[in-house]
Amino acid sequence: MNKIGIYTLASALHDAKGVNNLSREFLSTLHVEYELKGADFTDYGSHALDVIYICTGGTEGIFKAMLPELRQRSSRPVYLLASGNSNSLAASMEILSYLRQNNINGEIVHGDEEYVNNRLRLLERSGEAKQKLNGYRLGIIGKPSDWLIASQADRNVVKERLGIDLIDISIQELFDDLPSNNSIYAALEKIIEDHQLQGFTLRCFDLINRLHDTGCLPLARLNAAGYVAGCEGDVPAMLSMAIVRALFGVSGFMANPATINHETGELLFAHCTIPLDMVERYELDTHFESGLGTGVRGFMKEGPVTVFKVSGDLKRYFIAEGRLVTNLALPNMCRTQQVIQLSDCSQAHYFLNDPIGNHHIILPGHHREEIEELLK
Repeated sequence: MNKIGIYTLASALHDAKGVNNLSREFLSTLHVEYELKGADFTDYGSHALDVIYICTGGTEGIFKAMLPELRQRSSRPVYLLASGNSNSLAASMEILSYLRQNNINGEIVHGDEEYVNNRLRLLERSGEAKQKLNGYRLGIIGKPSDWLIASQADRNVVKERLGIDLIDISIQELFDDLPSNNSIYAALEKIIEDHQLQGFTLRCFDLINRLHDTGCLPLARLNAAGYVAGCEGDVPAMLSMAIVRALFGVSGFMANPATINHETGELLFAHCTIPLDMVERYELDTHFESGLGTGVRGFMKEGPVTVFKVSGDLKRYFIAEGRLVTNLALPNMCRTQQVIQLSDCSQAHYFLNDPIGNHHIILPGHHREEIEELLK
């Protein structure tokens, strides 16, 4: 099945042959893969993106009559595709107004060829990511670390909006699995399998206290293997990583700012682990705070990056685009260190005035549009 389904509405008042010719001409300008469903709405809601192409005017009443059935099939926003022909745009505007009056989200996709194609691709990518997230099971192995006093999550909202189930798992289960698995990595793999998880966040400092070892390298490896593997039991950071993975196929670098220049917009982020699939090379060192176990010093390719964080109730998010200027290896902080220059230096004030916790997620490339589309 193609990821985009296009359904059509046309009024019988218009000449069918003329409408078909104009529709064929308009649809030929779409450079995305789609399945043309015509007027058969039986599988509406099953694609990553479902679009209703309003072919002509006079379709408003038809749409109103079928709306209750459409809402039973899908609760997602209603996307209307409008050409510049046969009063398509005017009808779409009337329909969208009706949707808004009934508290239903929607949008008209209309414009020049480049805009329409770019918009459809963006909506398709967002829809595909939402499909991936729906049914995710993310584990909280141990409670959030004691110092993460602002890093909880609203489980009901997370389930309702993203389709993600948060699963509580005792840290003792990890310790119980260790003797038979011989390594933290293998014990975490067993927990993933036993609980059917797509990811987790780990109260990792308990490993230092009880085992004199760290989870830094196992987390780096598990992220590279396609799971979401977060640190310190930070649930909002884990959710942010899950969103990034669903959209872009990487978990992102979970780190906290070490220094901020709010005038220039330059920040230094650091943490003792980074997904191994995000770096050009890496070195192993001790864990910074404890001097024990293994920490990972990863060197990510310099260039465009995005800094992202969503709150645990999904009411707020922060997105800033910038550039990874250099990787450092200073001895007095967490091992992976990135100097990032924000494109908009004024956004540095967020970290000092209204931050969403301390951990943020850094990923390669500029991705504001994709993340905003998924969350809005």
